[in-house]
Amino acid sequence: MIKEITFQELDAERFIEEKVREIRTAVGDGTAINALSGGVDSSAVTMLGHRALGGRLRTVFVDNGLMREGEPEQVVGFFEQLGVTVEVVDAREAFFGALRGITDPEEKREAITQTFYKDVFGKIVASSGAKHLLQGTILTDVDETVAGIKRQHNVFEQLGISPEKAFGYRILEPLIQLRKDSVRKVGKALGLPAALFERIPFPGPALSARVIGAVTPERIATVRKATAVVERLLQDSGAFQYLAIFHEDRVTGMRDGKREFGQQIEVRCWDSVDARTASPTRLSFEVLEALSRGIIEAVPGVVSVTYNITTKPPSTIEVV
Repeated sequence: MIKEITFQELDAERFIEEKVREIRTAVGDGTAINALSGGVDSSAVTMLGHRALGGRLRTVFVDNGLMREGEPEQVVGFFEQLGVTVEVVDAREAFFGALRGITDPEEKREAITQTFYKDVFGKIVASSGAKHLLQGTILTDVDETVAGIKRQHNVFEQLGISPEKAFGYRILEPLIQLRKDSVRKVGKALGLPAALFERIPFPGPALSARVIGAVTPERIATVRKATAVVERLLQDSGAFQYLAIFHEDRVTGMRDGKREFGQQIEVRCWDSVDARTASPTRLSFEVLEALSRGIIEAVPGVVSVTYNITTKPPSTIEVV
């Protein structure tokens, strides 16, 4: 049973001191690998690891081909300014190969998990000699996995899986007692810029969590374009999270006076504190119209844009 540290209970500075000490004790005189995705959780872990280990921490950004527009360059730039060197590993071929032909949501997540931890990071850790991997698992990830809501790619020990036996290294999870609001508090105390610690949540499986059906480079490119429009138009909404989802079914539409059998994008925008429950943000109709226009203009082949109005539960924030 993991003991939660609530936002109200959290003393961020004391928490940072304790976690830095724990990381140093666990790693000893060795080195550790850090998995950075650029999200709030992994960014906070990166700074904890950097503070604890300095040059003995190797920070890696895995370019899996499933990220948002310009994500690798943006993340590397942020951390260069913070004095952290980030190594970008091109693993696009490995991930798209692992996802080829898979449509089941849980099978997708498992394919990403195995590719990330065993194939990509397994090789990096083995070649480096490091015995520890730092990652940003938070309590909500564990809750959703154990409850069977959806398998989060970064949860192992709570499912009876030993990362050391399965992959050959220990996983350190300094944030596992926290939820998203508390992680933001820690990120701010660590000196992360607001552009990082206030970022909207982004799933571990990246844009593959927003594609219903097969994941291909072409389908990821479609949802990536729609995501850019949604994030641009909703960045000042004050919402907890907002995203675009690419549906599998085609729908009938019209373009230039002719019937077009086209594609459908669903927009989701959420009000939430910790992602355990969420309500659709009450966007104005003008904003909804702007979203529809923007997506139709930016994403070839889309003839339908919808807005989700179902709460979590029974819906979930992501779709896959």
